[in-house]
Order: sequence, then C-alpha cells, then structure tokens
Amino acid sequence: MKAAVLFAQNEPLRIVDVELAPPGRHEVRVRMAATGICASDWHTMTGAIPSPFPSVLGHEGAGIVEAIGDDVTAVAPGDHVVLSWVPSCGHCYHCEAGRPNLCSVATPALLAGTLVSGERRLSYEGEALYHYSFLSTFAEATVVDEASCVPIRPDVPFSVAALVGCAVMTGYGAVVNRAKVEPGSTVVVFGAGGVGLSAVMAAALSGARHVVAVDPVASKRLLALEVGATAAVDPREVDVGTFVRSLGNSEGADVAIEAAGRTELVLAAFEVTRRAGTIVCVGVPGAGDTVRLPGPALVRHEKVVTGSLYGSCRAHTDMPRILDLYAEGRLPLDRLVTRTYALDDINSAFDDMRAGHLARGVVSFDGDQPAATSAR
Repeated sequence: MKAAVLFAQNEPLRIVDVELAPPGRHEVRVRMAATGICASDWHTMTGAIPSPFPSVLGHEGAGIVEAIGDDVTAVAPGDHVVLSWVPSCGHCYHCEAGRPNLCSVATPALLAGTLVSGERRLSYEGEALYHYSFLSTFAEATVVDEASCVPIRPDVPFSVAALVGCAVMTGYGAVVNRAKVEPGSTVVVFGAGGVGLSAVMAAALSGARHVVAVDPVASKRLLALEVGATAAVDPREVDVGTFVRSLGNSEGADVAIEAAGRTELVLAAFEVTRRAGTIVCVGVPGAGDTVRLPGPALVRHEKVVTGSLYGSCRAHTDMPRILDLYAEGRLPLDRLVTRTYALDDINSAFDDMRAGHLARGVVSFDGDQPAATSAR
C-alpha cells in the first residue's frame, strides 16, 4: 500500500509502498478514507515535537474497518470509525475518574512510535517503520488498537468525520468540556484555524452572546463569522482587550481560548478575561517554552488558567455526539474543509497550511468530500 513516510527531520514526506502486517490481538485494520492535515504533523517533521523516524505520520482520520484481530469486540468489518489518538485503557486512575484523555497507559507512550503493546505493524523494504500517535493515517490503511476505533454513523462524509478525530474534538471540547461555556457568555478565541474555528462553533452552539475570533488572516476571520463568531478582529489593527470590554462587560470576557500554541497569546488571553474568568490553553507551545503571567493578578483576580488535551474528551461518547450535531445541521463542520488533496500531493497540502491558506486540508482516499470552501 502507499504511505507518506518521514525518513528524516526537515525533509518532505516521501510517498512509497510499505507493508502492513495483519492486526494482532485487540488490534484493528482500517482502510483509510480521509485524513486531516494538522500542524502537529508539521511540527514533528521539523523536530519541534520529538518523535522517532522513519515513520508514517498522520493522526486525524476516519475510515472503514477491514479486519479485526483476536478478542476484538468493539467493532466489526464494515464499521465506519473515527480514530482516536488516545486509546484509553479504561482501568487506570484517570480513566476511572472520567478523564480518559489523560490515560496513564496511552498518554506517556503517545510519541513512542508504536502501538500500545509496543509492537509495530508497518515496514519498508524489510525494515520496521514507526507509527505516529498510535494511528499513522497518512496511508491507504493502518493497524490501530481497538480502543482507538470510535464507531460512527455511516451517513456523514469521511472528510468531516476525520476532522472530529483531532481538530474538532480539541476545539469543541475546550469550550464544552473544559470551559463549560454558559448561555450569555462572552468568549474570545485566539487563532482561527481548524481548532479555533471548532471552538467558535461550540461557543455559538453553547449560547454565548459574544464570540470573538482573533486572527491576522482575513479569510479565516471571514470564515469565523460564517460559522458562528459575532465579531472577528485583526490583532495587528485592533486592541483586543479594548474591543472585548466595549461589548458590555468592562472587565472583559468570561472565557478565552488560546488555540494557536503561542506563549504570548496565553498572556493576551489572560489579560482580556474578567476576574474569575477562565483561560483554556489548547495549542501546544514548543518544547521548553514557558508562559509568564502577572503574579499579583493571578492571585487577586482568581482567574482559572487551565489546559485542555484533546478537548478533555471521552472519545467514544463525544465524537459520535458531535457528528450527530453535524447531521442535525447544528455544527457546520463541513465549512472547515478548505481543500482536499490526493495522498501524492500531501507536501503541497502542508505548504498551503503553512501559508495560512487552509482552515483544514484533507487528504481524501475515497473522494466523498463535500464542496471545498475558500480560505484564500
């Protein structure tokens, strides 16, 4: 089968023929139908996120179950699935506490380059390849842990379902699961890529009165307005804090979401939020980066500053629910798909992402994507 392989840091992905071993115990072979282009993969290509190579990248995907290994009970061949990059064990402290996104078994091994068992099923010319985030979705098929397979309704496009596997779940969950945005709130979202736009949609769905998207790219601000933002501002031209306070609460926003992974935006989010407000950090800064906040205000204002990994989700509950909301017309997730690509064109997709042309690019293997939207 064809796969996009990272053979060395700071090199383009190479499309080559690789071998995929059959699924082992508690493992599933999935024929990929669509996979999203995410900045995390790019950060791995550049070394900003440490990960072993040569490896097959990709961690945001959906497809159809082709085969199952021994003792698999959750899915069967023919099932449509979204893939979760935290195949939670269900038994550790965090899983039993209702926070499987922090699974003590899966999370520490996320970037080890293997399945949860420590095994690898991919190889090239007889040499083992590493997996990526347990999934390796930049391939025509993949073998994953059973716990990574989230069964979904078969009537949603795979290009939409794939995005729920990372960007949508991350942004939506930061708003709904972590911040628990209430009706009438003012919410500010820093960054209007796939994650930020998903947060915008979730805030609008939650009944926020004001949803302010902050991004320097005009096309992304326009799309934010189309999917639920009540205002969209360019931080180079508008003082965000002054603008937010002009909306009615002189202290600022109830909730701020940092969706770009930039440390200076965490401070910006802190400064635009009212006393006792909530700041949710979603974007992952570079290794070694630190965040500085004003110490007196941190104490006196009682603001909550928190992270949200994978939308603080329960994947097997939240992902199908999100796709139900899409099918009901309440979450316009298809608007995130700016452009679709063939696997052979995946490096062009990353070029477009880095140039700011995409809300989300999608590699489509089955061609069932909805019409593309413009983000140029």
